[in-house]
Amino acid sequence: MKLAIPKERREGEARAAATPDSVKKLIALGFEVTVEAGAGAGASIGDEAFAAAGAKIAPDAASAVADADVVLKVQRPMSAAEGGDELAGLKKGAVLIGMLAPYASKDQIKTYADAGISAIALELVPRITRAQSMDVLSSQANLAGYRAVLDAAYEFGRAFPMMMTAAGTVPPARALIMGVGVAGLQAIATAKRLGAIVSATDVRPATKEQVESLGGTFVAVMDDEFKQAQTAGGYAKEMSKEYQAKQAALIGETIKKQDIVITTALIPGRKAPVLVSEDMVKSMKPGSVIVDLAVEQGGNCPLSEVGKVVTKHGVKLVGHTNVPSRIAVDATALYARNLVNYLTPLIDKTTKALKLDLADEVVKGSLLTHEGKIVHPNFAAA
Repeated sequence: MKLAIPKERREGEARAAATPDSVKKLIALGFEVTVEAGAGAGASIGDEAFAAAGAKIAPDAASAVADADVVLKVQRPMSAAEGGDELAGLKKGAVLIGMLAPYASKDQIKTYADAGISAIALELVPRITRAQSMDVLSSQANLAGYRAVLDAAYEFGRAFPMMMTAAGTVPPARALIMGVGVAGLQAIATAKRLGAIVSATDVRPATKEQVESLGGTFVAVMDDEFKQAQTAGGYAKEMSKEYQAKQAALIGETIKKQDIVITTALIPGRKAPVLVSEDMVKSMKPGSVIVDLAVEQGGNCPLSEVGKVVTKHGVKLVGHTNVPSRIAVDATALYARNLVNYLTPLIDKTTKALKLDLADEVVKGSLLTHEGKIVHPNFAAA
């Protein structure tokens, strides 16, 4: 079987879908691996490193994906309307695996079906125990939470830890993390390591203990609705208007005292909820920093601007896009492992052939299109 790793072409994407280590593992699974020249450059991986691992180096994308049975990508392929049709070179029946952003690009799902491609969106891998090692959302969000704190520290005009000096004492920064998923937990841990006084908020009751275990203070209105505010899949439910008002009042009082606010709240397939209103921004101290990790899905703060760092009402709002790509070396390493972990159970140990078992919970949950049809129930009418 032939497996291809083309270079990522979307602006600002420095990650790759493979590392030399993952190439060795893919070859051991039975794949003949081809990597497009320059595919690893953004993640500090040279072509010679891929070649040493056993991959063939192709001079361009067309030759890399030609006759490939499996194509691994980080982001969804570009369309002709976006400046280059990356699907054009894929053969009928090929398996495309990557973060395909199905909710944000529903129209493209039909394109995969029309091309006869079996398209797998790794964001849709179910959050079950045996799929944890395949969870790209967690691996990438973990690094995004870490990087968000570094970005906040870079923009902040003061130090994070308390410092005792002969000239006087520097007080510690106060950081509020809004949304305690994987990114939020890493942000709490990183801010604590840097010496900040950290508090955090989330509508899911299970996060209270997690926040406190990392040394943070939990902030939330803990009423009956709060106790039921988590889905079976571990995501936050959208709360009632009444609860949102009560929580906003509490956060409004809390946020006035903060130097750093990092927002991470996302709801799959929905616009990001507004957590920090303009009035809250106005109440913050001059020089405070808000890092909005949800900016690409509408933002947790309406004043955030996609891809920009702006100052409004004396507060810096950081709206970097594709934050995991800002720490591309480690993001690539973790993502490449996720891909290997996803592929490994699909390979028959005797024949070395890839088989998509549509009855398998992981495959069923992540497969968008197969044999010319849209097969994922969430997008069948797309």
